[in-house]
Amino acid sequence: MNSDKRIKNGITFVFLLFWSTVFLFPIYLVILNSFKSKFNIVGSPFKFPDKDTFVGIENYVNGIRMSDLIPSFLRTLIITVGSVLVIVFFTSMAAWFIVRVKSKFTKTIYYLFLFSMIVPFQMVMFTMVYICTKLGLNSVLGIIPVYLGFGSGMSVFLFAGFIRGLPLEIEEAAMIDGCGPIRTFFTVVFPMLKPTAITVAILNAMWIWNDFLLPYLLLGTQNKTLSVAIQIATQGAYGSIDWGGFMAMLVLAIIPIVIFYLFCQKYIIKGVIDGAVKG
Repeated sequence: MNSDKRIKNGITFVFLLFWSTVFLFPIYLVILNSFKSKFNIVGSPFKFPDKDTFVGIENYVNGIRMSDLIPSFLRTLIITVGSVLVIVFFTSMAAWFIVRVKSKFTKTIYYLFLFSMIVPFQMVMFTMVYICTKLGLNSVLGIIPVYLGFGSGMSVFLFAGFIRGLPLEIEEAAMIDGCGPIRTFFTVVFPMLKPTAITVAILNAMWIWNDFLLPYLLLGTQNKTLSVAIQIATQGAYGSIDWGGFMAMLVLAIIPIVIFYLFCQKYIIKGVIDGAVKG
């Protein structure tokens, strides 16, 4: 039995090591090539930089200078933080209402939220851009309600699954003590939603921070987010790309979200399992 268990653990380790390598290798290449010149990246992208190809922090300096990094970073931070707060706030209340008020209306709303998860963005993007432009949502703050719409499906699904596992007696006791629905939610229910709320916040933050297409379509090049600024700044004349500056800016762009993820990763698996299994 011990021998079989060791073999099974060994196979599992090799399997996980393989997939970890598959996912980490592109990040390794980005970091590696961020210290090489453009021509060395194109000619030998897998070669470790040596004294002839190593350019130090030159790519980072040039990338920051070309990409208008600080304003783009601040816009991305405002959009990400604002969108995540709005998504967590409204979808948690919506999920609580759907779970506790059992009717055909809430059941229909819940399935509409689920349906929104499977609709590809490309199917609605042109109509969405037209409508959002007419409504004046093509701005840094205006894009936040748009992210709320696209992020609601998964968020409501996770919150609703977790709320179904919460004891109803606690809420009933609060209402007997004189709490109204709003006070019951914020003083009793929402504190218990902390694991799922953090999971929803992390997943949406990673998506919104790295998103390119929606900010590009709505905000254009006037209010560039970080991903849009990197794409535009590293393109030279006749379609040429400054690969060194591009790699350096990618490294700087992923550092904040990676740090955020590492601090909060322990909540992700717990929140997803609680929200999905109980649902």
